[in-house]
Amino acid sequence: MAGFFKRLVGWWDGQSFGTALWTWRFGTRVGEDSDGNVYFRNDDDSRRWVHYAGDNDASRVPAEWFGWLHKMYAMPPTEDPMLHKTWEKPHKPNLTGSDAAFLRKGSLRRADVKPASDYEAWNPE
Repeated sequence: MAGFFKRLVGWWDGQSFGTALWTWRFGTRVGEDSDGNVYFRNDDDSRRWVHYAGDNDASRVPAEWFGWLHKMYAMPPTEDPMLHKTWEKPHKPNLTGSDAAFLRKGSLRRADVKPASDYEAWNPE
């Protein structure tokens, strides 16, 4: 019962019931990226959307699919693949706030480093 209620009103973890119904009624599957996110459009291509595999996080959308979703490209990457340069790194989602977030040297959140202190308490003579 909790799963049904979550699907009925939840939008933060996968598609909601309303999005699933809209996709079933009007959506045409266009493709899928390497993370398992599935991309759709309607018949006249006036709307484009994504069903996330897991948490709804827009930073998990690769550049070529981002461009197609925002109508920078007319053709989806499944029909017109984006050419990648040799120096380009693979897409990674934004990890801020997660356990895998980047922490600078000396950060208080890092477990491997104790912060060095150059503080010297004032002592009256």
